[in-house]
Amino acid sequence: MRRAARETVSGLPREFWWLWTSTLVNRLGAFVATFMALYLTLDRGYSASYAGLVASLHGLGGVISSLGGGVMSDRLGRRPTLLVAQLSTALSVALLGFMHHPVAIAAVAFLVGMASNASRPAVQAMMADIVRPEDRVRAFSLNYWAINLGFAVSAMAAGFIAEFSYLAGFLIEAGMTLACALVVFAKLPESRPVRVAKEAEPEVGLGTVLRDGRFMTVVGLSFLVALVFQQGAVGLPVAMGEAGFTPADYGLAVAVNGVLIVVLQMPVTRFIEHRDPKRLLVVSSLLAGYGFGLTAFAGSVGAFALTVCVWTLAEIVNAPTQTGLVVRLSPVHGRGRYQGMYTLSWSLAALVAPLMSGVVIDRFGAAWLWGLCAVVGTAAGVGYEVLMRRLPKEEAGPAEQSPASASESVPAQAARQEA
Repeated sequence: MRRAARETVSGLPREFWWLWTSTLVNRLGAFVATFMALYLTLDRGYSASYAGLVASLHGLGGVISSLGGGVMSDRLGRRPTLLVAQLSTALSVALLGFMHHPVAIAAVAFLVGMASNASRPAVQAMMADIVRPEDRVRAFSLNYWAINLGFAVSAMAAGFIAEFSYLAGFLIEAGMTLACALVVFAKLPESRPVRVAKEAEPEVGLGTVLRDGRFMTVVGLSFLVALVFQQGAVGLPVAMGEAGFTPADYGLAVAVNGVLIVVLQMPVTRFIEHRDPKRLLVVSSLLAGYGFGLTAFAGSVGAFALTVCVWTLAEIVNAPTQTGLVVRLSPVHGRGRYQGMYTLSWSLAALVAPLMSGVVIDRFGAAWLWGLCAVVGTAAGVGYEVLMRRLPKEEAGPAEQSPASASESVPAQAARQEA
């Protein structure tokens, strides 16, 4: 086990670990997303409908900033984008804790959604800049592991903090986000690849991304997979509640997701690191679809937990593999925009999934929702099978030349730029 852990973390640059640390600290302080609904309904006395409206506005802010953060990452650089996003998040989260008027709360929640989501394209683009192609799946897996570890700890801490003071939760999150900004400012140099005059790669704009049919197909498939995964947070609790299970039962079942990710992410990454990404994406899509599909047959907390195990394994495999595919298809000097468009697919799924689950459960019943998840997962798997047939192989090589890695003077390989 010691050797496996050493092989998992070895060979990654120092800058990656500072970025990883920033991600972990950020997620350790992610209290607001955990107790926002409880804060609005129990502490402020607003209705569940108003709490849902605020959550939707928060998600809408994330949709808008997905593209904005990607454009900023390419134009201004990864480091300035991270600093602006994290400082804005710290300020808006702290401000949200002091808002009392319902319109003010909704408006600031929208700003929080914009600010907090703007950093994601920059983080993913910076990781692609500083990590060698052959190590990217491992790097993205480690980052995903940090996100889930931090969220698991913050979710437990949020309950205790909320009992003491909701305002304290807002201020603690603001302080930890500010700490992330300080880490970026002190330890992370700019990583945006330097454009060489003789390079033939054209300028990349949002229009370029939209005209990239192969990449937009990936975005569409990502949206389908994300739509399925979102049901663990929106469809599953509603379905379990209608079946007579308590919130504690749902919490016990879904807790398996976080535990398995923390325990299995690194060993599974070692298993999949150098395997065919097409097969991994196809299998993970099918596991996600049919993992949720099996929920239709669950009649106990243990059975629900077993279905969670199935789609959690799909999540562990899919997340780093799909992020690596996005990098592979992105031109070097357009990574921010491409990552922004990829992030947009998840943000849109977070908006559509609650509507989808509510309409299907109300009109047809939960069994139809789980059957629809199986159909969507199958469609995504077939889509990846067709898409990846003609995908050129990625050549291993050093990370592209950037201000953060002046010693790595080898230019980006032409095959990877074309991909």
